[in-house]
Amino acid sequence: MKKSLYTVLVFTRLNTRRFFRDRLAIFFGILFPLIFLFVFGGISGHDSAPSFKVAVVNKSDTAFSKDFVTELGKSDVIKINNNVTSEAQANDLMGKGQLDATIVLPPDFGNPAHMSGARKDSYPTGQAQVVYTQNNAIAGQGLATAMQGQFAKLNQQFTHVAPPLTVTTVQTNQKSLRSFDYTFAGLLGFAIIGMGIFGPINVFPELKKQGILRRLHTTPLKVWQYFMSTMISQAIIGMVSLAVMFVVAIGVFHLKVVGNYVEIIVFIILSIITILGIGLAIGGWAKNERQAAPLSNIVVFPMMFLSGTFFPRFAMPEWLQHVSAFLPLTPIIDGLRMLITEGKHLSQIGPQLGLMAIWVVVIYIVAFRVFRWE
Repeated sequence: MKKSLYTVLVFTRLNTRRFFRDRLAIFFGILFPLIFLFVFGGISGHDSAPSFKVAVVNKSDTAFSKDFVTELGKSDVIKINNNVTSEAQANDLMGKGQLDATIVLPPDFGNPAHMSGARKDSYPTGQAQVVYTQNNAIAGQGLATAMQGQFAKLNQQFTHVAPPLTVTTVQTNQKSLRSFDYTFAGLLGFAIIGMGIFGPINVFPELKKQGILRRLHTTPLKVWQYFMSTMISQAIIGMVSLAVMFVVAIGVFHLKVVGNYVEIIVFIILSIITILGIGLAIGGWAKNERQAAPLSNIVVFPMMFLSGTFFPRFAMPEWLQHVSAFLPLTPIIDGLRMLITEGKHLSQIGPQLGLMAIWVVVIYIVAFRVFRWE
């Protein structure tokens, strides 16, 4: 038994050294997931309120309209392009997609009106017009809603009449996930796919082509020893790669890890072992790259797009959510999200661990049966 374990450790060391000596393997195993992290982190890492790029065409000469445009330019939501002075110019930029909408203030905007009754106070009146293209209907309607909110505050100042119906907001103490918090677990799943599947399918066919596996087959080396050494080395490599992703996510995109790090590490190792079985099955069966590449794509792409790697599963049709729930990568991404951002423990993600255990049994039975040394 000691001799068998010594053999496993020897091949673990060889596999790990081979990875860190291969610049291409380091790029795809460590740097490539980081590229995706920066891309998706840049998109969703900094949540902010929606903003609108607009032009303001002021046809009124009233002091109120000029003050209104000045105050509008101070808004964080409305970004005014001050270089646009006419409707024709604004329409041209909207047609090119450089503006979301145009705010037109008519000539009578800001003209005073007098209150009826005993009070003779005056207040400005007018109706601003939001112009938008057919393709920007959502942005135009959103801008109109934002301006309506500003007008409501002004109307309250001038008329001093309390509206009969109002709405208020209540903030709960519960913290929800940011877009990046939700996306990060999917990016970890993408990195695990790269290490667990693309690693073996790139290495095994090459070793078969060079005749290395054929020579190993003539030695007392067993399949389970070779598999175990690969599992340990990939777990080590995976922990290095994912640790780099965690450092970048926390330092650059302010990821808040609320879970237990020990439990997260244990779950990541189990995840790598689960997905690695697919890579061992495909790489162990394929004689060359021409066989491995198409089969790996058939397996990988459904998991990448249906397991919540880049797109949330809750946005899918309900029937597709039920189907994708049974893919090997789905419980991994869901479990990572629960542990990292929701603060749950391993004892609370039993369904995910159970599904992963079933897949481990099925995948490794297949991997052992289809593996061939040449």
